[in-house]
Amino acid sequence: MKNQSDKRAIELGQFIIENKSTVRAAAGEFGISKSTVHKDVSERLSKINPVLYAEVKKVLEINKSERHIRGGMATKKKYQELAKCRQKNSAYFHKH
Repeated sequence: MKNQSDKRAIELGQFIIENKSTVRAAAGEFGISKSTVHKDVSERLSKINPVLYAEVKKVLEINKSERHIRGGMATKKKYQELAKCRQKNSAYFHKH
């Protein structure tokens, strides 16, 4: 019988593949740390299910190659929201 960590590693691997998920998103979904996700999918999964591990590794490599794009998009969104907030505040103060 597999222990709880092995079972979680398999579930994480399946989740990452099915959702093309990032480590951060998987950690949030499972309520665990990013470090735990890394340990589960890189160390445990590679030993208990090498085929699943290979698929997970492909997804994580794609995510790694795209992270600069996601980071840039997040920063852009942050400053757009900040600009909207400033606009609302400015309009409010000019009325009163």
